[in-house]
Amino acid sequence: MDNKIHSTLLFSLLFFITHLANASSKDQCNQNDKKTLLKIKKSLNNPYHLASWDPKSDCCAWNSLECDDATVNRRVISLTIFSAQISGQIPPEVGDLPYLQKLVFRKITNLTGQIPHTITKLKYLRFLRLSWTNLTGPVPEFLSQLMDLAYLNLSFNYFSGSIPSSLSLLPKLSYVDLSRNKLTGTIPESFGSFSGEVPDLFLSHNQLSGSIPKSLGNLDFNRIDFSRNRFIGDASMLFGANKTTFSIDLSRNMFQFDLSRVEIPKTFGILDLNHNGITGSIPVQWTETPFQIFNVSYNRLCGRIPTGGKLQMFDSYAYFHNKCLCGAPLDSSCK
Repeated sequence: MDNKIHSTLLFSLLFFITHLANASSKDQCNQNDKKTLLKIKKSLNNPYHLASWDPKSDCCAWNSLECDDATVNRRVISLTIFSAQISGQIPPEVGDLPYLQKLVFRKITNLTGQIPHTITKLKYLRFLRLSWTNLTGPVPEFLSQLMDLAYLNLSFNYFSGSIPSSLSLLPKLSYVDLSRNKLTGTIPESFGSFSGEVPDLFLSHNQLSGSIPKSLGNLDFNRIDFSRNRFIGDASMLFGANKTTFSIDLSRNMFQFDLSRVEIPKTFGILDLNHNGITGSIPVQWTETPFQIFNVSYNRLCGRIPTGGKLQMFDSYAYFHNKCLCGAPLDSSCK
């Protein structure tokens, strides 16, 4: 009899523990975060893309987000909405996810409006990607309040106005992509003195103009893309034999400088200078550079193309339509 009672008690205890475990595992995400997420879903008109966001289930199991597994009270740290049939604006409630480190709205063509000021409340935000949407308005000055921000990508939108100089104040910024927008004005002088590391800088396919600030020559950029804008003047300060630059694309602008005097590091892999007004000749030292992509066509270069190294690996397309450039791979022989 005692054994039966003992077995019954043991079974009851096991059942209680299992039931308690199941109950606790049902909803492990923070309840404030859950309420905020449901507001975001409602603000986006309850799209099918967020069908898994069921108030009866654990929000840490929902699609498009990630919770922090390192804490007992699991907080939402990532919200990524990608290739979704969604119409509307970025919900201001995203600013009410206080532990968010990553925020992505990408390839959502019916996402309109401006970047909400409420994202300044996201003190831990490190990764912000709002790309391939129909967002408009300026690139906000208030982005400089996101002191943990390391990655900023606002490409393929309709942002207009000038580039905020305050972005250079972000101490952890390592990647900036503002390409394919409608930005105007010049590159801020402050971009020659980023307070932290030197970021990769992508500003292509805009309506930017003016000269490149000389202060940019003080920095050792790894990747730069200023192509398809309206820049003029000298860009030679971006180069330097003692730098560790890998890629520079200045194509389809109106730059004018003497290429003969330009020294480049042996780390260079990509150089595109096509469709400018660059003069001089190609330095012989460039034969020592392991180029993967190279194009100096549609300029005003003269002289013999140096032989050796990688320079002869590229076809005539990389060299043609210059003033008096000659030698292989061009058909024109040097007199």
